[in-house]
Amino acid sequence: MRDPYEVLGVARSASEAEIKSAFRKLAKRFHPDRNKDDPKAQSRFAEIGSAYEILGDADKRGQFDRGEIDGDGKPRAPAFDFNGFDGRRGGFDPRAGGFRQAGGAPGGGDFGPDIEDILSQVLGGRGRRGGEARGPAPAGEDIAVTAQVSLEDVAQGEKARVALPSGKTVDVKLPPAVQPGEKIRLKGQGHPSPLGGPAGDAIVTVVFAPHPLFTVDGTDLKLDVPITLDEAVLGGKVRVPTLTGSVDLKIPPGAGASRTLRLRGKGLPVKSGGHGDLYVTPRITLPAGTDSDLEALMERWRETKPYSVRGPAFG
Repeated sequence: MRDPYEVLGVARSASEAEIKSAFRKLAKRFHPDRNKDDPKAQSRFAEIGSAYEILGDADKRGQFDRGEIDGDGKPRAPAFDFNGFDGRRGGFDPRAGGFRQAGGAPGGGDFGPDIEDILSQVLGGRGRRGGEARGPAPAGEDIAVTAQVSLEDVAQGEKARVALPSGKTVDVKLPPAVQPGEKIRLKGQGHPSPLGGPAGDAIVTVVFAPHPLFTVDGTDLKLDVPITLDEAVLGGKVRVPTLTGSVDLKIPPGAGASRTLRLRGKGLPVKSGGHGDLYVTPRITLPAGTDSDLEALMERWRETKPYSVRGPAFG
């Protein structure tokens, strides 16, 4: 047999965990039950098992590293031939799909506890005695998916359309008051089981799509609203968008960017019930271009009504 380190594809300095992980992956890949049309799979599987029988045992690994035994666990001698497996000796028997003790019939002895546990996991709990079922096959692996949802869908409790790696598209009902980072489990929408078990699940992580108007702050929303100079000075009513339609907002006289107005219940749903608020900040916007009348008014204002809006830090 080849060098067991080469068989498992690990370095000589590999840790016990790395060796075990390599054996699990290769045993799952080359097990005869999964490669019935590949005549080479059984010999490859046997080679993998024999390699782990050496490297998975600290004493045998040390003996091999010191050159005391070969890749079959015997004193340095001609390579062991699996085709001439001697039932009086212990070791890995590919015909049995596992390990047996000395003197045992193929598949009739006890497997090494560590290897049996690993192969049991790889095979989904099935025994190595003639393929006798000992438990259900493992489920397929879960997949991670991201669902980008609009704030409007969150506010109204709509469904989110999720594209799965398989190419399938499903509509997912959003949980009440869903928040960014929240996960939704879709049963059976993950990878299929390689050993005939149930499919894995799709784990959907919710993210909020950027909104052209609103900024999210927990369950509250923030919105900048442009207002004219006269609305800032004299006040008035402006039409303000919300996630459920536009509403009228009263701008008090003297409003400016330093004052934030609140629209109660116009934010996102709250898990305990109700909705957050929408905080509106007026932003004074001057007319495009220049206006001689406005400039003349501001010149007179500067001369007769000077005032300061910046503190000492700006001096």
